[in-house]
Amino acid sequence: MQIGIVGLPNVGKSTIFNAITRAGAEAANYPFCTIEPNVGVVEVPDERLPVLASIFKPQKVTPAVTRFVDIAGLVRGASQGEGLGNKFLHHIREVDAVCHVVRCFNNPDVTHVEGSVNPRRDIETINTELILADLETVERRMEKTRKMLKTGEKKYQQEMELLEKVQQALNEGLPVRALPLTEEEKEILRELHLLTEKPVLYVANVGEEDLPDGEGNPHVAAVREIAAAEGAEMVVVCGRIEAEIAEIDDPQERQAFLADLGLTDAGLNRLIRAGYRLLGLITFFTGGEQEVRAWTIKKGTKAPQAAGKIHSDFERGFIRAEIISYEQLVAAGSMAQAREKGLVRLEGRDYVMQDGDVAYFRFNV
Repeated sequence: MQIGIVGLPNVGKSTIFNAITRAGAEAANYPFCTIEPNVGVVEVPDERLPVLASIFKPQKVTPAVTRFVDIAGLVRGASQGEGLGNKFLHHIREVDAVCHVVRCFNNPDVTHVEGSVNPRRDIETINTELILADLETVERRMEKTRKMLKTGEKKYQQEMELLEKVQQALNEGLPVRALPLTEEEKEILRELHLLTEKPVLYVANVGEEDLPDGEGNPHVAAVREIAAAEGAEMVVVCGRIEAEIAEIDDPQERQAFLADLGLTDAGLNRLIRAGYRLLGLITFFTGGEQEVRAWTIKKGTKAPQAAGKIHSDFERGFIRAEIISYEQLVAAGSMAQAREKGLVRLEGRDYVMQDGDVAYFRFNV
């Protein structure tokens, strides 16, 4: 999973990125501090992994990972190249989801590029730039498709009708993700890498006084309302506090610090969980003496395709999958006990993987 962190300059993007990745990206109080995107790879927190490790006693444990990309602040006019905007927009095209950081704190010492804190305006500014960039992409494709219509092939007529529908929506200020598209239509648009097609996770960056959930902060209420209207995910974090949490190495000390703030989990964990929900992702596990490993797949993935995540040969030569749920394995205490009790199932090509499945794939190439 790759998530691009976007927003206006000075909303706390780099501070949050530093906190969740400890990557040390520069975070300074001036616009365009981030020119090239910083990339941080972080482990997906999963309390099931250490439990599985205690059962299999492997040589190593490998968690699933999420890549966070800190993309430089966008400004009004970015789609026309303002603030090196076109370069920054290109970086967004490469991510799976957009994490839109919105400033919801007042601090006279931290300048705001628009002069005041106003989440509705700020979100609209970013969305407008993404829509304008998509409009340019769609119109370029329409020119190409219009020429191909002369061949008389039906597929180009269908493509043109779809592009016209998307163009109209964008002109009305609607993101592509808001359109009811068929799987076939989504497939046609996929190669365009449209920015507004990507799912969005809003992060309301608040002051410490607004933790844990930003209740009573009108700025947070505005972001929450926008996210609800879009069917988007939303997380409330305090970038400054997350930076402090990141510096605490001792797990118990970290948990005590969180409890004092009324939090049960760090912002990173909540961000990743929200990202998984947003993208419809689940986790399955493989286990043995050599390694216990977590794998990320789309909800609805069948066993052969899940096996292909491990190695393409596993999918190509797929025979069967031995499957047991995490809960059943923990209750049994070991794979040997689980087999004795008949809890390990043999599943075929049509089996749809479930979150928490522990799998062993049989294949022959």
